[in-house]
Amino acid sequence: MLLKDLLKGYSKEFANAEISGLTCNSREVQQGFAFVCISGASVDGHKFALDAYNKGAAVIICEKDLSLENQIIVEDTRKVFADMSATWFGNPAEKLRLVGVTGTNGKTSVTYMLKSVLEKTGAKVGLIGTIQNMIGDKVVESHNTTPGPFELNKLFAQMVEDGCTFAVMEVSSHALDQNRVYGFRFETAIFTNLTQDHLDYHITMDNYLNAKKKLFEMCKTAVINKNDEYCDRLCEGLGCKILTYSDRDDSTYSAKCINYRPDSVDYQLVSDDSINQISVKTGGKFTVFNSMAVAVAAISLGVNIEDIADGLSELSGVKGRAEVVPTGKDYTVIIDYAHTPDGLKNILSTFKECEKNRLIVLFGCGGDRDKTKRPIMGSIAVHNADYVIVTSDNPRTEDPGLIIKDILEGTKGSSVPVKVIENRIEAIKYAISIAVKGDIIVLAGKGHETYQILKDKTIHLDEREVIAEALKG
Repeated sequence: MLLKDLLKGYSKEFANAEISGLTCNSREVQQGFAFVCISGASVDGHKFALDAYNKGAAVIICEKDLSLENQIIVEDTRKVFADMSATWFGNPAEKLRLVGVTGTNGKTSVTYMLKSVLEKTGAKVGLIGTIQNMIGDKVVESHNTTPGPFELNKLFAQMVEDGCTFAVMEVSSHALDQNRVYGFRFETAIFTNLTQDHLDYHITMDNYLNAKKKLFEMCKTAVINKNDEYCDRLCEGLGCKILTYSDRDDSTYSAKCINYRPDSVDYQLVSDDSINQISVKTGGKFTVFNSMAVAVAAISLGVNIEDIADGLSELSGVKGRAEVVPTGKDYTVIIDYAHTPDGLKNILSTFKECEKNRLIVLFGCGGDRDKTKRPIMGSIAVHNADYVIVTSDNPRTEDPGLIIKDILEGTKGSSVPVKVIENRIEAIKYAISIAVKGDIIVLAGKGHETYQILKDKTIHLDEREVIAEALKG
């Protein structure tokens, strides 16, 4: 592709340069590539521009003078890289009906539910998210909740080629802040909630909210949780159509006559002109809100309510989200991705209502992430469970013992038993060993993950396998 076609408006000096590839990773540069310098949180791509030049890059896109003969200086390389990536793949997003989902909790569940609903209409649907990416039924490995612009456009191109008409994607606050989805037009965007997380990156909740809000400046219709305390601030100044949902009367769609069960919920979805019955095979108040978000989004996309109800009722569950692990025992083991204060509180309060004996929770907190939430999660655990096991999550470069110490600050003064077992595998085995009839054990934090990130390596850790081994005695 000629540079003048790939970098419109910037490429006069090198307009007819033949570009053989595009990347922001200097290690991928080959002869004839365009290399885009991205300034990241920890690494500045400008430092690797000379390396890219020496490898034969045809052009270097940068934000400052690097004294390279083939440099092109632009104001924002992130936005330019997003535009170039879309052009490189033929602007595939324009050929799809895009739905974006953002929020602290619930993104993954909502995307899977919505995929199920849209497929009831006969549509082929692509999915991009935390657990995996999918093109119809085909699974594509996922490394980030929201991939970078080049990988994202490549996925969209594959979806178009395979006949997808919809793409449903999780859109993280990091992706929005870093312009990974810059230039896209979402038909519908969903806001699930906003609670404390990622403050190591965003610093303040205002910054976190403003990052999320970017999605709703890029969509035709916004579907927003009216129960969330940030709803009004999120809606302020938006130029798109706004549909709200809640369990109150002040929203576009309301949930009425809610019935909670350990493994399911059902309710009436009520608007000014309709009342429809919704049933979902997952328990908890969070399931009501997640499924409402899906139903309202689907309605905005023109799906009839019968397909919506059928799609929601047929979805058996999402891996690592309130996942019941078969044990053959007279107690219950749940795996859930809850790794935020709100997520932990939601999953514990859901199963607290179902317990016949004790509610046991096992959790830790990730290293190199928001430290302020650690004592908060400790406090939530002792206030909502009958027995607490504090262990490691993904400690990364931090000392696991110091992370646990931060968590324990929030448990002080509680009479609830707290057991510390730093090794997560041993902690799970201990939880199984103390379980008795009627207990509910919640393993929180890892969810779908089958690995653990340590200081010097990443190890295999699938909690389902650990449970199976523990059950053998």
